[in-house]
Amino acid sequence: MSTEPETAPPAPPLPKKRVAVVFVVAAVLWGIDLLTKQIAVSTLEGKQPVEFLGGLVYFQLVRNPGAAFSMATGLTWVLALVAVVVVVAIVWLARRLRSVGWAIGLGLVLAGALGNLTDRIFRAPGPLQGHVVDMISAFAPNGQGWAIFNVADSAICVGGVLIVILSLLGKDYDGSSTKDKKKAASE
Repeated sequence: MSTEPETAPPAPPLPKKRVAVVFVVAAVLWGIDLLTKQIAVSTLEGKQPVEFLGGLVYFQLVRNPGAAFSMATGLTWVLALVAVVVVVAIVWLARRLRSVGWAIGLGLVLAGALGNLTDRIFRAPGPLQGHVVDMISAFAPNGQGWAIFNVADSAICVGGVLIVILSLLGKDYDGSSTKDKKKAASE
């Protein structure tokens, strides 16, 4: 019979931090967004919508002073400020990330925020008033089938959906699971 006290098994090591994943995903998508906007401006300016995939997608240049679905068109500077807050929050949270899924999701949101913020700062009519370049119209030209959008908008949506799915599945940004936390609390 041993008189040594029972010790709990050591906790599993934490997953590696995923800061680099956030910034690589953000840099790649931000670059793609900037490139596609430049191509759209140089090839679609003053032209009719270009049908693609049998009318499933139309490419056309639209300069959007508002948010998604052209909401808040008079509040461009507020949208720019919100984007700055989002960027700062993601950079701050990135230091704590240990989940690859969350890192990808936040990287996508960061890329989208930076892409549209770049337009708001550097495009006409002026700093913090710039219009975002949109160029993809799904199902019909002129946004008649769906709102006209860009790569940054898509990145924000996909990143947001990924984060919601991870949250619903109980996967936390720190690599833990809410199911594991509940199990540990009940023991």
